[in-house]
Amino acid sequence: MSAYILHLETATKVCSVALSLDGVLKQLRETREENYSHGENLTVFIETVLQQEGIAADQLAAVSVASGPGSYTGLRIGVSTAKGLCYALSIPLIAVDSLLAIAQQAHAAYPEVNVIPMIDARRMEVFSAVYGPNGTVLKSISADVIETDAYVAFEPFVACGDGAEKLKETWSGRNGIIFREDMLSSAAAQCELAFGKYKSQAFEDLAYFEPFYLKDFVMTTPKAKLP
Repeated sequence: MSAYILHLETATKVCSVALSLDGVLKQLRETREENYSHGENLTVFIETVLQQEGIAADQLAAVSVASGPGSYTGLRIGVSTAKGLCYALSIPLIAVDSLLAIAQQAHAAYPEVNVIPMIDARRMEVFSAVYGPNGTVLKSISADVIETDAYVAFEPFVACGDGAEKLKETWSGRNGIIFREDMLSSAAAQCELAFGKYKSQAFEDLAYFEPFYLKDFVMTTPKAKLP
């Protein structure tokens, strides 16, 4: 039986909603604004993608949502909206790692290179992880203060996500980095990941699921220098 899945991405300044059928993107509506617009746009975007596809909400098989790390407010809006839909429609909730979804885009374009998706946090800090060409996790998710020689042990690598935008100048003297700051958070990148979880029934507990805020990031003590 075919499965329509609604995908919500609110971990960054991008407000994005996608609709997929059996893991294939069917509809997408998204915007990126300097002032977070998730509260105003998310419900409208959901209604739009459903109307464009010509289906009703009760035809959805599941809802997937960015689970973090990312913006505290953005994640709360996305998760609360996803939970509300799942409760109302009696369908499962699927969580998709925000950084892994960004990395999926880069892996498709650069299958033989390490990928470092980065989400802008504040000042010269990012949430990041490092993935090898086969998807192996080379560095797990962490909050990092960026140095000029950060992640040098992982070169060559693709730097993607909105965190890569502010590092292009800082890392301008390095030759082992491919900058793809155009590869941003997008609900479209959740389609394949979410469908895989749907087939394996890797669902979240609606009552207890919370986003991964990476709250220890508010610490002000210097972090160890990255390799």
